[in-house]
Amino acid sequence: MKKNDCLTLTADNLGADLEGICRHEGLPIFVPGLLPGEKTTVRIVKTEKRYAFGRMETPPASPSPDRQDPGCPAYPRCGGCSGRHMSYEATLAAKRQQVEDCFRRISGIEAEVPPVIGMEEPSGYRNKTSLPCAGSADLPVLGFYAPRSHTVIPAASCPNAMPPANQITEAFLSWMRTFHVEPYREETRKGLIRHLVIRINRQGESMVTVVANGSVLPHADALKDVLIPLHTVSLWLNENRNATNVILSDRFHLLYGKETLTDTLCGLQFELSPASFFQVNPSQTEKLYQTATDFATLKPEDLLCDVYCGAGTITLTLARHCREAVGIEIVPAAVENAKQNAERNGIRNASFHTGKAEDLLPRMVTDGLKPDVIVVDPPRKGLEPSVIKAIAEASPDRLVYVSCNPATLARDAGLLKNEGYQLKKVQPVDMFCWTSGIETVALFSNLI
Repeated sequence: MKKNDCLTLTADNLGADLEGICRHEGLPIFVPGLLPGEKTTVRIVKTEKRYAFGRMETPPASPSPDRQDPGCPAYPRCGGCSGRHMSYEATLAAKRQQVEDCFRRISGIEAEVPPVIGMEEPSGYRNKTSLPCAGSADLPVLGFYAPRSHTVIPAASCPNAMPPANQITEAFLSWMRTFHVEPYREETRKGLIRHLVIRINRQGESMVTVVANGSVLPHADALKDVLIPLHTVSLWLNENRNATNVILSDRFHLLYGKETLTDTLCGLQFELSPASFFQVNPSQTEKLYQTATDFATLKPEDLLCDVYCGAGTITLTLARHCREAVGIEIVPAAVENAKQNAERNGIRNASFHTGKAEDLLPRMVTDGLKPDVIVVDPPRKGLEPSVIKAIAEASPDRLVYVSCNPATLARDAGLLKNEGYQLKKVQPVDMFCWTSGIETVALFSNLI
């Protein structure tokens, strides 16, 4: 088998990115858009020693019952979703299977994974949209990068975006066309507009951040005038002249309105700045945090430690159920936000500490920290070995692990098992509908 070969293949199951997995002469071939049971002609686009990648050349002869119309003109060229060609129920089943497979394959743990907690209406859920800009001053484009490229696929109207994000996008494009504002070009580092970042709260108010290759936004008053009727309460310019893929720099200029956007989560209020991290799907986040709260089974006398606490959303949610909550976070600005959020909500039994989890948690444990419950919500790479060791030394009764990557969760489950922590239950939650992403809450119990 070599590149450009055409083969007739049938998908057996789905991969981690919801792509069909076929087999030819024992070799797995990953084919985006192909569903289990579907047979079609596949052109090989890339070969490796142990696997290959293919592209469907023709629609499946007998479509799967799970196949549906994507309902989005940018799909599948846009890299934002990978599962719009299948029913929502099928995406949830695939994600559940992915979590099970990771535990079995990576850690040898046979986990009983219940059905994924999904959304009743999986659309308009994203409260933050970051759109790269391309095209020309006469025909500007806002959209998403095509998979594995920096080609911007126009997607001014995204079915995942929370209203009125799509109207803001159209208004911004109209403003660019009217005043001939140049998009930024990576290859020449010329032009002005790099990204448009829109954050929406649950009341429909928005914070708009224009990421620009400069310190001045021309015709800013005209932009403000078209955004105010769309409930924009905050307009920022982010000056980013760096030759980088990072969207935001640390240079912000307030052009109009409030410095922060207020949003609510689990009955608490949070003030968000342009650089603040906040979960993108608020209704599912509440289900995620409720699951974490249920798993923690906190008692009024308990001490909780929240590692990788960010702006304190989980810490403050759980602090209402225990004697004291301690948060650990590496980003100083997030720690300041967490302290402000605690004060704003009148929560006085929470404290926050700045530092790397792998440095700070072991030191605090050595200094006498003895939590009853530890919650971790690490990045995709999972827990550092030193954090796992510190958890074992702290010896909490219960460990609640909130994971955005089932592979590293499964790996860490094996390592925690070696330290005397047994996986008791897991619960996946669909935070990123129509994508392959899945959040999972896991409860570990101390057997020592």
